[in-house]
Amino acid sequence: MTPKIAALILLSFISFSAVAQLDNADPMRGEESAAACAACHGAKGNSNNGEWPNLAGQHADYIYEHLQYYKSGERENALMLGQAAGLDKQTMADLAVYFEGLEPEVGETPEELLATGRSIYMGGIAEKGVPACVSCHGPAGLGVPGSGYPRLSGQKVQYTTDQLGLYRSGERAGYGQAGVMNDIASNLTDEEIQAVANYVRGLYPKDIAAE
Repeated sequence: MTPKIAALILLSFISFSAVAQLDNADPMRGEESAAACAACHGAKGNSNNGEWPNLAGQHADYIYEHLQYYKSGERENALMLGQAAGLDKQTMADLAVYFEGLEPEVGETPEELLATGRSIYMGGIAEKGVPACVSCHGPAGLGVPGSGYPRLSGQKVQYTTDQLGLYRSGERAGYGQAGVMNDIASNLTDEEIQAVANYVRGLYPKDIAAE
């Protein structure tokens, strides 16, 4: 069994476990627990700092699974390790369904980065073997619940840029869909990462429907 197949089997098991846990989650309990998250992720799940992600509207299973990755140390982040260390699975699930139900903020893509960002997101870069982002994250950037592919629509530019950089360097690796992203990001330049990050910041379902 190859490492990638083993990772996919593990991801499927984790996703199944997440669904079972999330079925019993309570967003009202999640709202109470989320008071500790507000300093970084905002009172309604939209961050006040570009380095910290928006959580509003993110898939519950993605949030739930990544809280476990933070707690185990598989996803390295000293701040989130401390925050997740004391959370049990029920609290993680409650937080996940609470944030999923919040309204994501609206972003904007600078005109000078729009064409390049759209080209990479919608069509990839064939000569470099970079697949289109749309194939996993969808035309409106909504991702796919239960797949490990998160919502990107409206995400902070700095956060997306930082994460693609971590994938490219291999510092973010070894869990979930990280292997897929390592391969993709390793072929992106700083300029291409900036264009994609800015594009998804302004990528919204209403805009896609209007095109």
